[in-house]
Amino acid sequence: MAGVTAIPKIDTVIFDVGNVLYQWDLRCLFEKLIDDPVELQWFLENVVTPEWHFQHDAGRPLTDMLPERIKQFPQYESHIQAYAERFNESIPGPVTGSLSLVKQLAARDVPLFGITNFGSELWQGFRPTASIFDLFADIVVSGDEKLVKPDVAIYKLALSRFDVVAEQCLFIDDRLENVEASESLGIKGHHFQDAETLRQELIALALL
Repeated sequence: MAGVTAIPKIDTVIFDVGNVLYQWDLRCLFEKLIDDPVELQWFLENVVTPEWHFQHDAGRPLTDMLPERIKQFPQYESHIQAYAERFNESIPGPVTGSLSLVKQLAARDVPLFGITNFGSELWQGFRPTASIFDLFADIVVSGDEKLVKPDVAIYKLALSRFDVVAEQCLFIDDRLENVEASESLGIKGHHFQDAETLRQELIALALL
């Protein structure tokens, strides 16, 4: 019909990383260093907290973060250093079934991209351990860009860099606010729960 613009078919998939492709939990590292469960819980709520960690995701360098935190909690100096030196131990392994879906999509020549809230230095330590990302055309890392989800600016940057339009993309993230931010730009969002539910979505979209 004249004057009607066709909506592009969804043909591109953009993945989050943490708790979509790979499990992530600071507890996995620090339960190796703190035996007492009460102390461990206090440590995770007050010393190496997700909120503190997210400063690195947003682009703050570890060279600023670590000395500041050690000064505040000198009794935990070795643990705070371990956060940087042993961060990969907070990533115990892939999310069940997710990497298989990535491989299936790649086998069908579906373009694959990533947008991850991940500190630049810690990403440099993790990326070489995860060959699955060799299948990705590009990954926008928050710590490199000093932009974090759910700020719509990081999605706009990704669309420009990936050279795609919002309507042709499926974005997958485990955090609802990140999905909703992507949808505000016209990207189709999938709030990740598990690989099987995602697989059904991918089949429904004719991506698998």
